[in-house]
Amino acid sequence: MPNQLTHSNTNFSVRIFPLKIICDGLQSPANIGSLFRISEAFGVSEIIFCNAEINFTSSRLRKTARNTEKKVPYRLSENISEEISLLKKEDYNLVALELTDESAPIEKMKIEAGEKIALVIGNEQHGVSNSILNLVSQCVHIPMFGENSSLNVTQATGIALFTLTKLLK
Repeated sequence: MPNQLTHSNTNFSVRIFPLKIICDGLQSPANIGSLFRISEAFGVSEIIFCNAEINFTSSRLRKTARNTEKKVPYRLSENISEEISLLKKEDYNLVALELTDESAPIEKMKIEAGEKIALVIGNEQHGVSNSILNLVSQCVHIPMFGENSSLNVTQATGIALFTLTKLLK
């Protein structure tokens, strides 16, 4: 009979990828906590929160994050356009996770060895803003098979990070 493993007895190798997340107006403490947890699980090097006022001491955020907010580097920024510009200068490929008339399925992305990715995710209600969509290199989406065209932002980010880390090898 299989025995369930715990945090202390898994054999996962710890790895940090050249992968950052830029949040365009993410607000919900539960989603932010989940984002920390997912980011830690998939080796995200940094989360940049833009266009948001976040209470990092929120009990809901901390309960959902399960201490990963202490492990994943993060910062707040008031100017997302400036952040994108700086990341472009650092040779990051800016990719928005958003369904658009030009987006491609995320698993079809071509990633070069050593490529640095900055994944832009959007607000819970409005997604990635149009002004930011115009600043990124490409838009990708998660193919779905139901009638709904969207997922919860952290669920979508988890799927995207799983796919990207497989492509980054």
